[in-house]
Amino acid sequence: QVQLVESGGGLVQAGGSLRLSCAASGFTLDYYGIGWFRQAPGKEREGVSCISSDGYTYYADSVKGRFSISRDNAKNTLYLQMNTLKPEDTAVYYCATDQDGGSWCLDYRGMDYWGKGTLVTVSS
Repeated sequence: QVQLVESGGGLVQAGGSLRLSCAASGFTLDYYGIGWFRQAPGKEREGVSCISSDGYTYYADSVKGRFSISRDNAKNTLYLQMNTLKPEDTAVYYCATDQDGGSWCLDYRGMDYWGKGTLVTVSS
């Protein structure tokens, strides 16, 4: 059974950093596309960063140069290091995976399994 559990969210001042973790179970992390998505109040869910099934990383333009995605295959865990945070980064952050293999890993509409999310709040 595929499960994704996010952690690491919290309240941080603008300019600060957070690291999110996504513990995966029920599948092997490096065989599938997996990524981070976020949804702010009143806004559509959007892709933040992902690692494709063949190991390529992608970032939304809004986070390039500030966020970094990585994975620890031994721990079957995905990470998102977020630096120089801005108030507009405030959102619930979700981890999701494409188990069917037919979608670009940054397109939230193609993800098959989702975690419950972790809230990131950036104060100005």
